[in-house]
Amino acid sequence: MKNAAILMFSILLFYAAGGWTQTPVDSEAFTVARLKYGGGGDWYNDASMIPNLLDYFQRVTGARCAKQEGRVSLLDENLFIYPVLFMTGHGRIFFTDREAARLRQYLQSGGFLFADDDYGMDEHFRREMKKVFPDKALLAIPFSHPVFHSFYSFAKGLPKTHEHDGGSPEAWGYFHSGRLVVLYSYNANISDGWADPEVHKDPPEVREQALQMGVNILFYAMTQ
Repeated sequence: MKNAAILMFSILLFYAAGGWTQTPVDSEAFTVARLKYGGGGDWYNDASMIPNLLDYFQRVTGARCAKQEGRVSLLDENLFIYPVLFMTGHGRIFFTDREAARLRQYLQSGGFLFADDDYGMDEHFRREMKKVFPDKALLAIPFSHPVFHSFYSFAKGLPKTHEHDGGSPEAWGYFHSGRLVVLYSYNANISDGWADPEVHKDPPEVREQALQMGVNILFYAMTQ
């Protein structure tokens, strides 16, 4: 319950922070927004992922969560309602200069982005994020980073949920003023483990690890 109290206090502080000029639709319910991006990639795939993660997050932390994900584009007036953005896909991503500037403002104002490569978006994600942070490097995240230990402990970093072409899972990120503001998972595809069991047919223990890592990401994002 201590962790839940910390989390809910952090949520309230987040919405009161400077730069966040709007209030959430339901200020007592935490949610995540799926980022709608241009370029032709399938930003919408596996619709059950975020609702399942929110349900799991509520059960293990005690924090009240919404039943559904939000959906938002970078130029949407409601962008700043959402403390956490999620993006995934198999292919192309494109940000206009205005969209890149808006995402930069969002992240520098306290927002957090988790991007999960669903195989095929790596090249496009790295290119477009250079528009967002032209003067920053995408850095490897060490296993000792708090995002791997915020609620559950992952001593070896990201778990691997879905096998594509071998290799170890990799965690990358962008920092602003010492805070991790973008977490990018490559060769891990943990969000597949959040989907309904029949979608990818991952073993229960693999889905559990993916959900637990998802809890870590959300808990970290909301308590920094």
